[in-house]
Parts: sequence; structure tokens; C-alpha cells
Amino acid sequence: MNIAIIGTGWIAEKMAEAVNGLDDNYTAYAVGSRTAEKAEAFAEKWGFEKAYGSYEEMLKDDGIDLVYIATPHSHHYENAKMCIEAGRNMLVEKAFTANAAQAEEIIRLAREKGLLITEAIWTRYMPSRRIIDEIIKSGIIGTPHMVYADLCYPMSHKERIIKPELAGGALLDIGVYTLNFASMVLGDDIEALSGQCTKFPSGTDSQNSVSVTYKNGSIANLCSSALTPGSRNGTVFCSDGYLIAENINNPEVIRVFSTEHELIKEVYPPKQINGYEYQVIECREAIENGWTECPSMPHSETVEIMKQMDTLRNLWGIRYPFE
Repeated sequence: MNIAIIGTGWIAEKMAEAVNGLDDNYTAYAVGSRTAEKAEAFAEKWGFEKAYGSYEEMLKDDGIDLVYIATPHSHHYENAKMCIEAGRNMLVEKAFTANAAQAEEIIRLAREKGLLITEAIWTRYMPSRRIIDEIIKSGIIGTPHMVYADLCYPMSHKERIIKPELAGGALLDIGVYTLNFASMVLGDDIEALSGQCTKFPSGTDSQNSVSVTYKNGSIANLCSSALTPGSRNGTVFCSDGYLIAENINNPEVIRVFSTEHELIKEVYPPKQINGYEYQVIECREAIENGWTECPSMPHSETVEIMKQMDTLRNLWGIRYPFE
């Protein structure tokens, strides 16, 4: 599978590392940037066969099997539409778009053309997700009733976090992981969604605290911040014990405890290249089978999480200038 990347930033480099670590079924094929110099430097560093000085030029290349969109949130909608018009399958970095309306439109357009479009929320594709699912389904700690998760990094110096025109803020950049963690455990049958945030002078959220109440009585408490480091842990509280996933952004170990706080078991996910490879592997399976979505992150889940973030931004009075 020939993989192309739109964008040459840090996240694009992580994907390039993953592709280079996979077997010969995956080729670092092409990279597109806004300048030829950036594209050529990236291609040389990461061993990509072709470099293009514009996205439009790259997308004309019929050798491409999958395009990874690694631009800021604000540009995903535009870049995805370009891919759709060119007939290219897409893996779109999280947050999928700036809002749910954009997400629904590009999903509809991709489906009409029979193209794969899927969100690169890497935690949905990782083996750790299956490990957590299996522990809960086993009944060893009973029925889940509450989830707590936090994800915080000091990122207040980054333009993509500060600027409204880049769809910035802690919520879309890292809060999306906490919402996905809760969704993977407790589902999406939500009774109420509320929260608070503080803002940068620019108007984007600097940190936030979110509460989700589910119709079955379960609750999730979620925090994300661009001002501080955090534990990064996700805890699932159940009727007969609880589990802690250390680092919900790429779980390193899942520990299971009894009601007496005794360690029952701990599970380490398998060794990985860097964690980005799993979504690429599933994209290949999807393309080979003619699917327009990936089972690990179906379109319905992408739209649901985007709607949750829309609700929270509306509550906080955060609106991007292009909306």
C-alpha cells in the first residue's frame, strides 16, 4: 500500500516513523507540503519516494493508495474535500474536523464516491483497547459505573492550541482522547453533558473539566489542560473492582484491582513501532475489502464525538472564525 502524507509537521513525522517500521506491504510513497523545500526535506529524512510542493499536485498521483492528513484541525475539512475530489482514500488526524457539520459532509461525500475515510484517533485501533474491553467483558471487576480520565500537557506555546483560526484549544487537541476513552467504556447513550473551561486571551479553551451522565446512571468525569502536565490515567470504576490504564494517549500498562484495592492482574500491551501503525494496518484491510469506514472507528462514533465537542464549545461560548 502506497502511503502519502499531507503536511510535514511533528505528527506527520510520527506517521512516517510508523510506516517505515512496517513490512514491505507498506511504502512511504509521497509527501505534500506548501513548499517544495519542506516536502523534499521531509522525503529525504524519512525515505519517501516522491515530494510535492503542493497538496493539489500530490493528489494527482495515481500511485497513492492512502492519504494521511496531518494538518491542523482547521484544515482537515478542506484537505479531505481535496482528497475526495481526487478520488483518494483518507486517514484524517484527530480531531476529525472542526465541528460535526463538517464531519458529516465529508463522510457523505466520501461514501458517495466509495472512498475510505476514517479518523486517526489512534487509541481506538490499539491492542490496549481490546485488552480493556476483554477485562470488562470477563466480569472480573463487575459492571462499570464510573470513568475518570485526564490528559494534560503544557502546550500553551503552540500556535495550534492558541489560535481560534486553527480550531485551537485543549478540547479538540487532547480532550478528544478523554471523550473517546469514556465512549469506548460507557458508550454514547448520554443523558446530559456539561462542563467548565478557562480560556486563553485568544478565546480558545486552555483547560476544561467535563461531566457526562448516561441514561443507565453511569458517569464520566474528564479533564484536559494545555497548561500543566497530568497523570494521563484513565480509571474505570466497577461494581467489584476497578482498572487503571496508565496513559490513555497510548496505554503502557492496564492494572486491575479488587474492591479491597489488591492488584489482581496487570497487562502490558504488545511491543509497538510507535502506536501509529495500527490505524494504517486497519486502513489497508478496509481498502482491500472495499469498506468506506474502519471497524475500530466507525463514522457514527466520529460524528458523535464531534457533536459532544460542539455541545461543549457552545456551552463555553467558543466559536471559530470560519464557522
